[in-house]
Amino acid sequence: MTAAVRLGVTELRGATVGVAGMHAAVSNRVFGLLGRRAAPVRVLHDDVATAVYRALHGLTGLLGAGAVAALSRARRTPDLSVTARGTAALGIVNGLIGDDLHRRADPLAVPLSIRVDGRPVAPTADALAAAFPDASGRIVVFLHGLMESERGWWAGGRETGYPERLRVELDWTPLELRYNTGRHISENGRALAELLAGVVAGWPVPVRRIALVGHSMGGLVARSGAHFAHTAGDAWPALVSHVVTLGSPHLGAPLAGIVHHASAALAMLPETAPVARFLRRRSDGIRDLRHGSLVDEDWSGRDPDGLRAEAQAEVPLLPGAVHCFVAATLGGHERHPLGRVFGDVMVMPGSAFGRGRRRRLPEPEHGVLLGSANHFTLLNHPVVHQRLRAWLDAPTPTDQYPS
Repeated sequence: MTAAVRLGVTELRGATVGVAGMHAAVSNRVFGLLGRRAAPVRVLHDDVATAVYRALHGLTGLLGAGAVAALSRARRTPDLSVTARGTAALGIVNGLIGDDLHRRADPLAVPLSIRVDGRPVAPTADALAAAFPDASGRIVVFLHGLMESERGWWAGGRETGYPERLRVELDWTPLELRYNTGRHISENGRALAELLAGVVAGWPVPVRRIALVGHSMGGLVARSGAHFAHTAGDAWPALVSHVVTLGSPHLGAPLAGIVHHASAALAMLPETAPVARFLRRRSDGIRDLRHGSLVDEDWSGRDPDGLRAEAQAEVPLLPGAVHCFVAATLGGHERHPLGRVFGDVMVMPGSAFGRGRRRRLPEPEHGVLLGSANHFTLLNHPVVHQRLRAWLDAPTPTDQYPS
């Protein structure tokens, strides 16, 4: 909680500086147009404005210091990573500035980890045995999307989500992961590859099958992790029977592109430059969504604000796995005008299916378009549940034993 207060104060003081910069840019343009006649007024205005913004900056610092001191004296403070509201807040903060939090080793940065009842579980034999006493040989890994958490799979007010249903109905043991969505997708992919290697080595029973299910960014992290592990020759990708992506922007998300170009346009004028600086603070993870970047080559050594940057590497689908791409559209059918313009609000169906004019992924074995639905409907929907159940219940070549 103390770290959250410190972060809030830092961001508030930064906002004060941004507002002051915008105010200064506007006033400079106005007084420049008025000329020398306005010089006396300008001096008075600048002195007053400077004093006001300095006072606001100092006041936020004092209030923050007082809040931190009060919390340090408190006997107990809530664990943000466990409570529902705290988890939601951490998800948003990590999505927005999680890359910066990670670089500063801030305690608010969320490492990629297995979560049970909101608490992390280490990928060791003892910890896994204690957390999953009824573990089966089939593991389904759930990866949430940008600014979300593992609690998102219970969205929509339904009593149970996909993880619990697949456990009860098909005896797949769910692993619900939480990760810092502000970091690069490739960084989270590499962490996923390492985590699953540890899980397979320490799982209480021999692992027969693994399914990867990702919502939005989570689907890209799943593909990235499987790619890194397969390229490195790790054992666990050979156990992956299914890769299921729900509304994942394989070819990029239009909103991320709009923000990217808007920040460049706003940076051209001093009055709007503070807004541009704010937009350019968006996290590495959000930037990766512009083209659906899965590997380091898409961002390493490149200008993050470059307008002409394109995805450099097209990552192939994992060999031997069945790929299932699910998309949503606001319209009732594929050609409905509403869906053709807005998609599911966040992602266009073509991107979710890997089909574009200049880029195209291999056809997945299964593709489903959910009509009259938005991006977040995919987190917990009866049709998606039925398809998940059918896909994961079907035998595949990766099965070492009868299902």
